Amino acid sequence: MEERVANWIRPEIRALSAYHVQDASGLIKLDAMENPYTWPEDLRREWLERLRSVDVNRYPDPQARDLAQELRSAMQVPRDMALLLGNGSDEIIQMLALAVSAPGRSILSVEPGFVMYRMIAAWCGMDYVGVPLREDDFSLDMPALLQAIRAHQPALVFLAFPNNPTGNLFAEADMLAVLEAAPGLVVVDEAYAPFADSSFMSRLGQYDNLLVMRTVSKLGLAGLRLGLLAGPSAWLEEIDKVRMPYNINVLTQATARFALEHHQVLDGQTAAIRRDRQALFEALQSMDGMFPYPSQANFILVRTASGRAQALFEHLLHNGVLVKNLHGGHPLLEDCLRFTVGKPEENRQLLKLVEGFAHG
Repeated sequence: MEERVANWIRPEIRALSAYHVQDASGLIKLDAMENPYTWPEDLRREWLERLRSVDVNRYPDPQARDLAQELRSAMQVPRDMALLLGNGSDEIIQMLALAVSAPGRSILSVEPGFVMYRMIAAWCGMDYVGVPLREDDFSLDMPALLQAIRAHQPALVFLAFPNNPTGNLFAEADMLAVLEAAPGLVVVDEAYAPFADSSFMSRLGQYDNLLVMRTVSKLGLAGLRLGLLAGPSAWLEEIDKVRMPYNINVLTQATARFALEHHQVLDGQTAAIRRDRQALFEALQSMDGMFPYPSQANFILVRTASGRAQALFEHLLHNGVLVKNLHGGHPLLEDCLRFTVGKPEENRQLLKLVEGFAHG
């Protein structure tokens, strides 16, 4: 068995580790950048009533046209730009890679960054180039980045804006310099756009190699698995050819449309998270041995005193709070944990435990 597996499974796949999600049963879940709020009960009843009219015996609209129109309005996609939907932004990343993959071609991104760029490059038989961010503030190291673009001529460049897991927005002038220098597509991943003060959506069409990717996951709809790609139709018509038929199911289409019709609820939750993010940042900043980084996402990256991250992670876990342990994941993330912004009572519990640890 093992010999046959080794003979037939590609070496680069055998070298990977499967994407791991830690069990959060019974814990305050502050590890996955989710919106912590559910819908009000009256809205939930109205949603379930809407689903009563959905027929699951028929295939969904393959283009999800009605949903696409709702998303176009909600995300302020320019009128002359095309839209492509995916089963989460992960599927869109995979579609992009499949569409441009060829021997010797590469995907380039920055590190630390979203792990799926690297993983999907391997799945699709492409090389991956990771350019380290600047150590002091996680900004783009432009000399190194531009040199890597010249040397590797990447088919795809992914830049998360804001970046995950650091939470910062890269300088707009640096992003534009990458667009000018890149020979292939530059995909600006705006998964955390609801929590940020800047976007590249309005710049679509100004650069013929710019695409913008979004998701509804951080809005409070992570369970739907729905992402979108916006950009010139000449690109998206080709990428659409590698999309799985019927990739957006009928329940997702109906639920997402319903949620967007009640966007004021999602907007209120987003505003609360932004306010609580600032309060959480200021509280962490006041604690000895805690060094939070400014964030424009719905999480805060925190560097602990040297050698304390693992112990703090275990202390939080033992007391019922799950956060993301980034220590050991990348040299620039030594002693780092990532805290998702939760409900006020969840944030208070987190801070109480962190303060107790710091003074323990």
